[in-house]
Amino acid sequence: MSTGENNVNVPELEVENEQHQEAEFNEQVRIRRQKLAELQAEGKDPFDVYKVERTHTSQQAKEEFEAMEASGEEKTVTIAGRLMSKRIQGKAGFCDVHDRYGKIQVYIRLDGVGEEQFKDAKTFDIGDFLSVTGKVFRTKTGEISVKATDVQLIAKSLKPLPEKWHGLKNPDLKYRQREVDLVMNQEVRDTFMKRIKIISGIREFLDSRGYLEVETPILSPIAGGAAARPFTTHHNALDIDMYLRIATELYLKRCIVGGFEKVYDMGKNFRNEGIDIRHNPEFTMIELYEAYADYNDMMKITEDLIAHVCMKVHGTTKITYQGTELDLTPPWRRITMVDAVKEYAGVDFTQVKTDEDARVIAKEKHLEFKKELKDCTKADVLNALFEEYAEEHLIQPTFLCDYPVEISPLTKKKRGNDEFTERFEGFIYGREICNAYSELNDPIVQRDRFMQQLRERELGDDEAYMIDEEFMNALEVGMPPTGGLGIGIDRIVMFLTDSYSIRDVILFPTMKPIQ
Repeated sequence: MSTGENNVNVPELEVENEQHQEAEFNEQVRIRRQKLAELQAEGKDPFDVYKVERTHTSQQAKEEFEAMEASGEEKTVTIAGRLMSKRIQGKAGFCDVHDRYGKIQVYIRLDGVGEEQFKDAKTFDIGDFLSVTGKVFRTKTGEISVKATDVQLIAKSLKPLPEKWHGLKNPDLKYRQREVDLVMNQEVRDTFMKRIKIISGIREFLDSRGYLEVETPILSPIAGGAAARPFTTHHNALDIDMYLRIATELYLKRCIVGGFEKVYDMGKNFRNEGIDIRHNPEFTMIELYEAYADYNDMMKITEDLIAHVCMKVHGTTKITYQGTELDLTPPWRRITMVDAVKEYAGVDFTQVKTDEDARVIAKEKHLEFKKELKDCTKADVLNALFEEYAEEHLIQPTFLCDYPVEISPLTKKKRGNDEFTERFEGFIYGREICNAYSELNDPIVQRDRFMQQLRERELGDDEAYMIDEEFMNALEVGMPPTGGLGIGIDRIVMFLTDSYSIRDVILFPTMKPIQ
């Protein structure tokens, strides 16, 4: 046993270390500001630079050099980017300049750039932006570099970047200072470049199949198209409360009514709900609708679309997510909600005849609901059993089909079984990625469904649907049989980039401000 004199107070050491780091950081900021003031006094203000005539990116400079190297032809280039390392001693040295496409080494010599520029180069800080003009060559170690004849400071970094070997590791800071995270972490840049490729691949897939991309309102007098809690705002000129959209469904169906037979909208939705590794209040969703199609067609589109973007990003439809191998190759498994509950919860709902029978099961299984158990239906209990016992087991891509009518107010009834609807949700790794229907186009039935949703709101479900009379008017004008699909883009990106949290694939996730 150690004596009290040898005990180390860890919290005190941590506080002392943080205070030391903060003092060092502030000192570096002071020095950088002093350098800027000196440059400005000498008439060399880097913030007076408005434009750089860059001729090549780092990648272009390297590629052109390799193409011309055999001929011995020399190429003069002007590159620009952020200084990320510097090794200048005596009369010469090297530094690395990074741009969007990578990095390139710069060789600076006193007799190459002149005494004044060489002196300035010695004072450059990591994080500064430079423009460099010079001839491209290959060093004795084989690295393609630029032999500088002109070096200019074009923007000053007044705050030091994190120490390069450790980068930005604090998760909270990574999300709050994403710009620094992107500068320091190549894997983070790769994730967001893949996100861009995924989104362009989705558009490519749909556009090639004749879908039209349309834009629907983000502000609406009704929060419709989904069961979710909306964000509320107020329109001063109209003096009405409005909602940030929770879904684009009802507007897109109105486009189908208007004759746009294949449409999609990819953009932000907003739901005033919790934040966790799978949920962000502001998220990206694509919804698409196709006239004369049903939910079977939507299954085909879903698996083909996701396989397409997976191939575009990885060159294969087999990936590893958090250590688990996933095969996204079509066709995906299909299972009904009733069969999933029977398989994983051990309850055969084909034998459950009444709401009261279902409530007995709910009580035995200790299920929880947003409303009192006496108000719960067979549909509520079936859905709760799936969420509690079955959902986590749907690891490989799976379509969960045929949801109860009561929890699917915008969906046509199942052909041959009026208790269920032609609705499916797609699951990967136990997580929902999409929701789709054979869309309900009977305005009389739709109004009845909406009235039932109003009763659900009265029973305490504040996420139940509201009645959108403009949408009802559109249905009464007439909508053809239609298949509809909504896919959560952020979750797809998570799987295709092996990202643990949704915050890792949203550039600027929702964060509580630091007071």
